[in-house]
Amino acid sequence: MPEYTQPTAEHDPFAYLEELNDETFAWAQERSNESLRIFAGKRFERHLHETDAIMSAKDKLVVGTRRGDYVYDFYADGQYPRGLWRRTRKEDYDAYKDESTQPAWETLVDIGALGAQEKQPWVYGGMKICHDGYDRALLTLRLGGSDTTVVREFDLATKKFVTDGFNKPLGKGDMRWLNKNAVIVAHTFEDSVTRSGYPHSVRLWSRNTPLEDAALILEGRDTDVMVGGHNFNMEGFEKTVVYRAITFRNHEFYDMNRGTYELTRIQVPASANCGAVRHWLTVQLREDWALDGTTFTAGSLLALPYDEALDAPVAEHVHVIFEPTDNSSLLSYAATKSGVMFTVLDNVRTDLFFAEDCGEHWDIHDLRPDVGEFNNIRVQPVNPDIRDGVHLLVTGFLTPPTLYRGSFVGGFSAEHFTLRPLRSTPDRFDTTGLEVRQRWVSSADGTRVPYFLVGNTDALDGRSPAPTLLSAYGGFEIKSTPSYSSLYGKGLLEKGYVYALTNIRGGGEFGPRWHQAALRENRPRAYEDFIAVARDLVDAGITTVPQLAAIGGSNGGLLMGNMYTRYPQHFGAIVCQVPLLDMKRYSHLLAGASWVSEFGDPDTDDWEFLKEISAYHNVNPDDIHPTLLLTTSTKDDRVHPAHARKFMALLESMGKPVHYFENAEGGHAGAADVKQKAYIHAMIFTYLDNAILP
Repeated sequence: MPEYTQPTAEHDPFAYLEELNDETFAWAQERSNESLRIFAGKRFERHLHETDAIMSAKDKLVVGTRRGDYVYDFYADGQYPRGLWRRTRKEDYDAYKDESTQPAWETLVDIGALGAQEKQPWVYGGMKICHDGYDRALLTLRLGGSDTTVVREFDLATKKFVTDGFNKPLGKGDMRWLNKNAVIVAHTFEDSVTRSGYPHSVRLWSRNTPLEDAALILEGRDTDVMVGGHNFNMEGFEKTVVYRAITFRNHEFYDMNRGTYELTRIQVPASANCGAVRHWLTVQLREDWALDGTTFTAGSLLALPYDEALDAPVAEHVHVIFEPTDNSSLLSYAATKSGVMFTVLDNVRTDLFFAEDCGEHWDIHDLRPDVGEFNNIRVQPVNPDIRDGVHLLVTGFLTPPTLYRGSFVGGFSAEHFTLRPLRSTPDRFDTTGLEVRQRWVSSADGTRVPYFLVGNTDALDGRSPAPTLLSAYGGFEIKSTPSYSSLYGKGLLEKGYVYALTNIRGGGEFGPRWHQAALRENRPRAYEDFIAVARDLVDAGITTVPQLAAIGGSNGGLLMGNMYTRYPQHFGAIVCQVPLLDMKRYSHLLAGASWVSEFGDPDTDDWEFLKEISAYHNVNPDDIHPTLLLTTSTKDDRVHPAHARKFMALLESMGKPVHYFENAEGGHAGAADVKQKAYIHAMIFTYLDNAILP
């Protein structure tokens, strides 16, 4: 056991664990193996049997991607844990209702077999089909699940990689088609990397030329987060937009002329996000936008003429598709032939709208689909070039993912909109006696904070306190919404646990204001929200302190670190996954510099408030702490595994009850395939059983 030394801004006793070498890997494996030895037993075997059966199941819901005459899909099960990239004819896919009508899938690439052949731990990272003929694809492969990728051109006719084609070497970045003979590529060239470790430029790469000779389109600065590009491929309205991400939330957007490659700055606020729908520019505001004496509200979704946005936008030509209220925020939007389908969170409950493009104005229709009070909706357009029909993926805590076909007949209002269920994932756990509720609690400053509860009625009514797992993220404007977790359902809910999902500040459940309320020096507001929920669970009799566990990953791991240091007396156990914990060093480790606008810069006076949330610097050896499980991945090249490693070493030197597991693969997801995901969840469930079950 190492000797205890308190970390300070000037001295880091465990800095050597930032090195990714054989010595530190052996250190991590020794502690991981010890955790596995402790967790081994009948409970672990039972959980692993259940999680593996779920992750290895073959009867998964398939939601394919239409391109040309085919529907493409990525599929993984127990036989193919790394997965298959595959396709089927679109007419066969359209006839697909259930397992008895499963279409004939044609395997394009077996990711596991490819990795074995090349002796590389490849993980599927997505594909892009060239709209110019639909006969070529760009396939992204992630090294061990990390953000470091290769992109390879694939011939869909011969079903082989194009060895002398568009092949991006290993590094961070992306590649997108312009046409069959040209791509735009962002790659981490040796002399072209931002401080955050992402591409410094985006370039035009023409066929039969070396990547090194690709023509510069847009170059950023060392202090930028990254430079990249997007395509909008609606037929007849094709556009390419490239951008400089100056910070995580502030961008410069440029329209790139596809013929001349000339760039024109898009005149929208730097904090906004933008897209293209036919001849419109869509703008999602994060801050108020004052234009010609008119102020458009932060959180709004706007549409304005695309060409006008390249010169001088005029307020009277800006159309408001969605404007938030105190209770609502935009969740997502997608283009169809005649308008935009969008989803809205109203007190964290999802509603569906259609914005009809009437030329000179937009008509907004509330479609009010009956899909369940607490269920979430994700929209997937079906041939948006020619249709307004969509697929809706509906899911909830107790509702397996279900695919619906949404169609309009005779108009675009609610009475003209019909939903037809197509197929769903089978129930993976027994929901008998379980229900979903939403509760609200007042945080320390009086702000009302909602959270969801899932469990049996006796526990939710406070008549029979139950072991409870409390979860949150609370950062980067990410929204935490209901979803079906078959693993949590089988491993926890079915066995008497309660699950609670919080909507604390820092997230985006109530739009940009909810996010901005916990930025930088205000980050403790998120922690106050979370602990208010924890106290409410105990006060309501839903659980007890010894039975209450908390879980979070990444930014949620930082949250867990602060629960451990600030409020240790309120929890029986904490699970801290792929976490940020050392806020003095975070901006110098891997992609950490990209989050300075979220947290602050520790190399400036910002350290005065950052040191208050740096869990690594705030562990009081005299406090009585709950047991802790730390998990990370050696291949995580977004949040450095050193955060978890150093925290483990510190707690170990203090003699605190702590367990550690570092997966050799997985990247920031923590697991590289379905087998690894099943294993890690089985370990977490066993840890929780050991820690908080009576």
